[in-house]
Amino acid sequence: MTVVNVFKKMKFGDWAIKLGFMTAEQLEFVMSKKTITKQMLGHLCVEEGFIDHEQLAQIMAAQYSFKYIELKGIDDPELLNMIPLRFMTRYLFVPYEKKDNELVIAAAEPTHCFKVINELEMLTDMKISVVVASEKRVSELLKKIEASQSVLDTVSDDMRLSIIRESESGEKILSAEKVSAEESPIVRLVDSTILDAINKGASDIHIETSGGGVIIRYRIDGMLHQATDPLDIQHLSHIISRIKVMSELDISEKRVPQDGRFKLKVRDRNIDFRVSILPTIFGEDAVIRILDRETLSSADTNEFRLDSIGLPARELNRIRRLIRAPYGMFLMTGPTGSGKTTTLYRALSEVNSKDVKIITIEDPVEYQLKGITQIPVNEKTGLTFARGLRSILRHDPDKMLVGEIRDAETAQIALQSALTGHLVFTTVHANNAFEVIGRFVHMGIEPYQLMSALNCIVAQRLLRTLCHCKVKQKLPKEEMMDSGLDPKLFGDKVFFEAKGCSSCKGTGYRGRKAIIELIELDDDLRALFVDRAGPSVLKKKAAESGTVFLRHAALKEVLSGNTSLKEANRVTFIEPNA
Repeated sequence: MTVVNVFKKMKFGDWAIKLGFMTAEQLEFVMSKKTITKQMLGHLCVEEGFIDHEQLAQIMAAQYSFKYIELKGIDDPELLNMIPLRFMTRYLFVPYEKKDNELVIAAAEPTHCFKVINELEMLTDMKISVVVASEKRVSELLKKIEASQSVLDTVSDDMRLSIIRESESGEKILSAEKVSAEESPIVRLVDSTILDAINKGASDIHIETSGGGVIIRYRIDGMLHQATDPLDIQHLSHIISRIKVMSELDISEKRVPQDGRFKLKVRDRNIDFRVSILPTIFGEDAVIRILDRETLSSADTNEFRLDSIGLPARELNRIRRLIRAPYGMFLMTGPTGSGKTTTLYRALSEVNSKDVKIITIEDPVEYQLKGITQIPVNEKTGLTFARGLRSILRHDPDKMLVGEIRDAETAQIALQSALTGHLVFTTVHANNAFEVIGRFVHMGIEPYQLMSALNCIVAQRLLRTLCHCKVKQKLPKEEMMDSGLDPKLFGDKVFFEAKGCSSCKGTGYRGRKAIIELIELDDDLRALFVDRAGPSVLKKKAAESGTVFLRHAALKEVLSGNTSLKEANRVTFIEPNA
């Protein structure tokens, strides 16, 4: 083991100034306060707001000559089996990466690890090296590891997830179902599949039938990944029946589609699931959407902000100005899974304050935010979007979120709210920003009425970002032209493509970031929309007003090396001469 010299000539404060995170005056102020409070200098700097948790980690990494990383998760779950959780919790570190005979650990406080490195090397029979990550991220990850391990450790023949039912009085109760010996293996299979999907961060579970059997796939970062080898087709009816029982659907009906939902208690978290059953030629397929609405309930909502979705500074500033408008409608559009709701929640989190009343109506409530009144739609009890909206207006909100406008009645009430002094955040499903007007017209809304209320239209997509294993790519002229790029303009540009490594599980991508198309409506654009101008005229005027279209936003990410041209082509429509 190589022990670094922890007695550096440059102290914490010197590094904070050298890295440009603090000024000498700020350091002097904190030092004077430290003599009184006796707090650790780094934590005091964070408490005073001079630096954040990530900057604190960068300073400590420089101070002790370690590499800093922005810890987002552990890619190889097998690493967690190498070190007891008590060690990780006590010394605030997590196993980060395995390289041949070397194990890299990500530590929040490097000096603590010197006490345990020798023991870890004997325990793992590997060389231990250290990188530094923020204490906040390490602590959050340790909580998730502890919760996951506690849940998975209890998965046994007798273990089942608890289904939450709603009594006639509206009270939430845990269901006490009786399961026969024949059903028990299927129950365990479904429960373990759901647990596995949650632990892997999946947004959906797809149970599909084919001639080769039953295939279970997870949607992670927008892409489907097969979870297991195909199961025997004889298990299909039992699996679907179990899902129908959980969703309170008709087990005997196998000829028409059915939609339902259920809620599970996983440890101390209530997680919602939406279910869609569809008949096919081989049997019934099921898709389960996972809505972990308590993800933020214990998180610091001050950090759930627009900054973290990776938007360019110009677009971020435009959005922040529009979400602080006194009234009107902030409208988002995009396909399912494009991050619309998450972006709106981040916007609400930024405008949420003690002197503002915010009420949301959603189907279902996907996140819980402190200080905001949130109402779930319940069709069974007659609480629809329209009925809920009428009641919300009697509670005198300043800002409102309508989860989705689906019908004419909801659209009319939302528009009237925007015209009578409320700021309304909402979504509509459409392929692009210009098609939104057609959707409203189809609902019976007159264009002039919509234009009077509408402040902006934001179309959003999510692009997968390349892993660090990305490699440079020489694009042939034909491929450029097929992607709508002029070889004369892009011939000398550097492109990257996905390669694949253990960190990204061979996909070549890690995580996603948002791209947007923001159309801010001025008088000229409103007039063109009311006059039903053609798409080319509207696009030209929008571009003159500063709109960056989705295709161009995606290509900027490609040229910045954040994603591949293949991914940009997958997510956005290829336009000639882009």
